[in-house]
Formats: sequence, structure tokens, C-alpha cells
Amino acid sequence: GRTADTTFLGVEREGGLEPRPERHFKLRVDDNGNYGVELDSAGSNGGQRFHRYVHAVGDVLLDRPELTPVAIRQGEILARRLFKNGAKDLKINYDLIPTTVFTPSEYGSVGLSEEDAIQRYGEHDVEVFLSEFTSLEQAPVHRQKKKPQSRLDADMPANALSKLVCVKSEGNRVVGFHFVGPNAGEVTQGFALGLSLGAKKEDFDRLVGIHPTDAESFCGLSVTKSSGESWVA
Repeated sequence: GRTADTTFLGVEREGGLEPRPERHFKLRVDDNGNYGVELDSAGSNGGQRFHRYVHAVGDVLLDRPELTPVAIRQGEILARRLFKNGAKDLKINYDLIPTTVFTPSEYGSVGLSEEDAIQRYGEHDVEVFLSEFTSLEQAPVHRQKKKPQSRLDADMPANALSKLVCVKSEGNRVVGFHFVGPNAGEVTQGFALGLSLGAKKEDFDRLVGIHPTDAESFCGLSVTKSSGESWVA
């Protein structure tokens, strides 16, 4: 984890406020995309809530992902907003930040979880397509024999999951991409571009897969969670 080293920055003095008693507090920025630091939640200093000339990026921000690529992109965007003509409205879509948990079975995601999508759009407007299967790296060498000789001859259980969270009223626009399996970081990074461009489920269906890969599973997801059918291949 990271601890924001903000104790001695003195940001609160820009708003004419007393120094904050807590150590390592985080800074809030304007939700409209500006990186001006919040002076105080009550709008002190003549009603000026966010400072126009004090900016913050990276791990010191409150309620922002503590990810190095996010901090780098925040800095790049802030520089463009400040010094490039026509870029003042440039901002990050924090809903579409790809990330991966690098455990032995990797998990990658971009967009909303199923739960967050339901909270935002309503359960009636969310459709989930998914498939659980054995990754191609392991399936060929763990086929069950007709006459098992040892416990090693048993079937390999499913160790991969492909899942798309879609908004039905928007033509099944994909708002959540989730994958568990080998090289999930590589798979997620590529598909993240599709979500940032507003890809819909039909766009995934039209995509020609690379065979044999685990990522190919996203080109033919047909079972929905609401159907009650088994999604285990």
C-alpha cells in the first residue's frame, strides 16, 4: 500500500485554514476533471472551494486508483490542460481503467463490476454474458483417460472465466470486462481499447478470434446469467 506524504505540504494554508491535525491525509480534486485541490469542504475562502493554481496528481488523491500508469496519465493530461490550446476539457474516464491482479491465476478487469453496473443502471437493465472453462494451456494435457491409472488422470477443473457486463437499453453496450486465466493482463489491456470506444456485445460477436487462445472465448459468449443455464463449458 501507499501512504500519501501530505502532512507538511501546507495545502490548507492556501485556503486560509488552520493546519490539519491528521497525518498523511489525501487531497480531493474537482470531479469535473479539474485538478485544482479542494480548500475545504464547506467552501471557505469566499466560497472558492477548489484552488485554481494548486494541482495534484497520483497517490495523494482521494478516491482515485493508486496505480502508477494512472498517475502518469494524470500528469500528462494536467500538462496538456495547462499548456496546450484546446485541451482544457481533457480528462480521464476512471470507469475504464484496466487493471490486473497478478496471482497464479491472474484476474484482469476494465469497467464496472456486475454489482456496480446494477447499482448504476438497475438490475432490469443489466445483462451478463459469461463462460467458465479450462484454459487451453492445461486442457490438452489433462484429458481424462477411459481407465484412470492414478489421481493425475482426472479431469482438470475449470480455471478460466470470461465475463461481459452489458447495458441492455444501450444496445448491450459493454460496461464491464472481466477475465480470470493465464496472461489476464495481456488480454485485458487489448480489450480495454474496445470498451473505451463504446464497444457493444455485437462487436465482440463479430470479432474474428485467434485460435487457439483463451481470449477467443470473448468472441462467442452466448450464455447469460439471467437465463439460468450453466455457463461451465
